[in-house]
Amino acid sequence: MAHIYIFSPSSAVRDKAAFRRGVKRLTKLGHAVEIDEAALAVNMRFAGDDATRIAAIHRAAASGANVALIARGGYGLTRILPGIAWKQVAKAVERGTQFVGQSDFTAFQSALLAQTGAISWAGPALGEDFGVEGEPDDIMEACFDDLVLDQGEGTGWRLPLEKASINPESIAENDHSTLGRGQKTIKNAVLWGGNLSVLVSLLGTPYWPEVKGGVLFFEDVNEHPFRIERMLTQLLHAGVLGRQKAVVFGQFTGIRLAPHDKGYKLATVVAWLRSQLKVPVLTGLPFGHVPTKVLLPVGAKVDMVVEGRDALMAWGHL
Repeated sequence: MAHIYIFSPSSAVRDKAAFRRGVKRLTKLGHAVEIDEAALAVNMRFAGDDATRIAAIHRAAASGANVALIARGGYGLTRILPGIAWKQVAKAVERGTQFVGQSDFTAFQSALLAQTGAISWAGPALGEDFGVEGEPDDIMEACFDDLVLDQGEGTGWRLPLEKASINPESIAENDHSTLGRGQKTIKNAVLWGGNLSVLVSLLGTPYWPEVKGGVLFFEDVNEHPFRIERMLTQLLHAGVLGRQKAVVFGQFTGIRLAPHDKGYKLATVVAWLRSQLKVPVLTGLPFGHVPTKVLLPVGAKVDMVVEGRDALMAWGHL
């Protein structure tokens, strides 16, 4: 069905069994899987030294594959961003290679958007998603199939019940945003974002996408709500959040609350952020460090409709 190139631009692959299961699973689905020569390299905590990982990215770009899929996230991309030949990556995208990943891969995706405007895909990783014991998540796999078959044109989700309402007074009116009774429509907005921690680390660098009037989404893992709020506060005070048409929370997992939090939790952070912004803040996007995840085109222009508890994001044929 598709030529899939597996490479490791961040942390070293620790779970080699999951790596092998992922390759086997993709092969069973009919894909031609090509594994980068340094996919299982190890240098300290990284998948090879910096030069090795940069070379792996360039080999992925030169592979001619339909999909360049990361083996795993972790950490390591931010330190090598200056060494990546971004025009070479963008030309690969023009030729039809879709770069797919999440977590630390947010650094690559944001830098690619900032440097070239090219689109990449926030989506699964080989080990975490295709290499799970048992069967991979049906929704994730269906969304990935849509990508490789060139059929995906959007996604939708159900807003959490307690956060379904949108306060009309919190909506910024503009030429591309209309508010009907219980309905919110956003048109022609650049979709961007990813892992919140990684994204915030790029602020003020050449790899930060200067997106205005976009739809900004984020997720994270193992971060306490106060740290999440601190990062959001940085984006708020920098003027980033107020310049968007919508802010969308994906899945924040691995949160461990302390007794002295006394009711302070992620919902508290969301409520506080809504009180600070005049743009809609939506929750429940099925994306993050979770089995059920959709694929999202980072850098593409999208339309969004929210009616009641139903949210729909469409990007059409890319």
